[in-house]
Amino acid sequence: MKFLSLHITSRSASTPVASLIPAYTNPICEEKLRLLLAPMMTFWKTLLTVGAVFAMADCSSSPSGGGAPSAPAKPAPPKPSDAESGRIAFQRLYTTSRGWSGDTEPISLQSQNYKNAGGNPDAPLGHDGKSAVWRGVFASAGRHSMKTYMWSGLTGPDAPSPGITPGPEDSWSATNASTEPFQLVYLKFDTDQALEVAQKHGGAALLKKNPDLPVNYRLAWERRKSMLVWHVIYGKSANEPDLDVVVDATSNEFVRVEK
Repeated sequence: MKFLSLHITSRSASTPVASLIPAYTNPICEEKLRLLLAPMMTFWKTLLTVGAVFAMADCSSSPSGGGAPSAPAKPAPPKPSDAESGRIAFQRLYTTSRGWSGDTEPISLQSQNYKNAGGNPDAPLGHDGKSAVWRGVFASAGRHSMKTYMWSGLTGPDAPSPGITPGPEDSWSATNASTEPFQLVYLKFDTDQALEVAQKHGGAALLKKNPDLPVNYRLAWERRKSMLVWHVIYGKSANEPDLDVVVDATSNEFVRVEK
């Protein structure tokens, strides 16, 4: 029996290569040997390929930065409140009320400013003639009903839903003097202009003394004088204000200080 001998050949003088070739030269035996070794070489090549794939997958799945956890995302800063003057808010509410009934007429408009409104420490106080919350009441003679609509641009954890929110319908009678509608032609001046008048009649002194004092605005029809007026209300309570200055919404002239 002839044994295989391990000969060392080289591609170059410095790199030895092992060759499993018989010591003697026999073409038939060489071919048989290659056929016998082919499956073994295929197995090892496959094993090496699979190992390389798993190694690459492990590298790609490892987190960057040496496995350190990523820093938590910073919360987005709160969106600032959107405040509007009375006339702009009124137009929005009036247009929406027309979708409820085509014959609606306005009865009143009221702002809602107060410190930390909706849980927002930066809620507007109305010192610029604007408010982030407005409520308008509109009547429909055809439906014998009235309906409240609220516009909100206020942000905060307890703020009302943004945009316009309709309220429930209530019964309404045209003979009720306290809910008498007014005509749009009488509304010529806005809340920021009415505030300028009110500041000259005691408002400026109050705000200088208490910068956190809220200012609210109420639009209503005075039947006795056939006049549409802005009430510029200084104080935390609209029912018991520190000051209530009445300004003509048609001429922007001072009318009186409510007692």
